[in-house]
Amino acid sequence: MVGRRNVTENEQRRPRLVLADDHPDILDEVRGLLASGFDVLCTVTESNALLQAVAELRPDAVISDIRMPGLGGIEAGRQIVRQGLSNAVIVLSMCNEPHLVGKALQAGIRGYVLKVDASEELIPAIHAVLGGGSYLSRGVSDN
Repeated sequence: MVGRRNVTENEQRRPRLVLADDHPDILDEVRGLLASGFDVLCTVTESNALLQAVAELRPDAVISDIRMPGLGGIEAGRQIVRQGLSNAVIVLSMCNEPHLVGKALQAGIRGYVLKVDASEELIPAIHAVLGGGSYLSRGVSDN
């Protein structure tokens, strides 16, 4: 009889995500990009709904647009990290302005991915922050 390897529950479970962006079409694109390797628990379009979803669902990682109605992505990320709801928060943004990147990093956000680079960089960014590291898009790090 061929031996079977016992697979633990953690090895079977795909990382669970909550996505936030105030543009539903962007949410659909990001969800589609991540569908093969991650479980997207929900999508929300404003930061107060993001805080509520993260508190209820306790995802492994959070991906949020930087500019959304309500608190915005950076302040929502700060609260998520401060409350211990997730330490794997990634900002997805059109802005590569150094002061915004610095503000996000000071808030405890560990990933900053430019939307133009998302198709190539979002998945590596998620893996980096889930592994305890950080990630900056090449367009951000070039500045």
